[in-house]
Amino acid sequence: MRKLIHLGGTSAIVIALALALPAMAGARSATQCDGALAPGTYKRVVVPEGATCLSDGPVRITAGLFVEAAGTFVLGDESQPGINGRISGGVHATRPASVRIHFVRIDGGLDIRGGSGPFGGPFGITWIAIEDNQINGGATVRGYDGFWFGFIRNHVNGTVTLVHNVEDDPDGNEYVTNTIHGSLVCFGNSPAPQIGDSEGSPNLVTGAKKGQCAGL
Repeated sequence: MRKLIHLGGTSAIVIALALALPAMAGARSATQCDGALAPGTYKRVVVPEGATCLSDGPVRITAGLFVEAAGTFVLGDESQPGINGRISGGVHATRPASVRIHFVRIDGGLDIRGGSGPFGGPFGITWIAIEDNQINGGATVRGYDGFWFGFIRNHVNGTVTLVHNVEDDPDGNEYVTNTIHGSLVCFGNSPAPQIGDSEGSPNLVTGAKKGQCAGL
């Protein structure tokens, strides 16, 4: 699955889409993003229902990122380490298609609720990849029903709650190599959380490891 994700994230078709559809600034402080999110500073960024917002960064978002139903948001790539920006006001997604955030500082936590199914969106399949980030305020992903979900190599201040996420891929829930200053809570995930093909290591957790993540 890792190879498939890498190819999906760097295809010429996706790059062309990003260049063809610029982000649109709202009349007030919100930016409605459907296309490319150029490097720069924004207040609130909203990915509208069914839209696709892609960025290589660096970007600074000062009043939160909001992804609406069936929306796709991508910032950075795991194959290109660096500092891709900072999101203040947290990351909030409700029934998204895909959310991929790499090498970003997130202040205000991360909260993703629900999903839009394993197939569809600009990549043909849907997935969440929260990787290599500094997250202040904890993280919750609840009820995501995509193709794959990875929560990998993040440093988190706050409790991480990953519950009732049901993925189509047999190694669809990879929660590894995180440093968590708080607890790690995992219940009702299918498949059960695992290392999969991530080549990851056990999570370092200062609080309790609960449920399915007790051994991770």
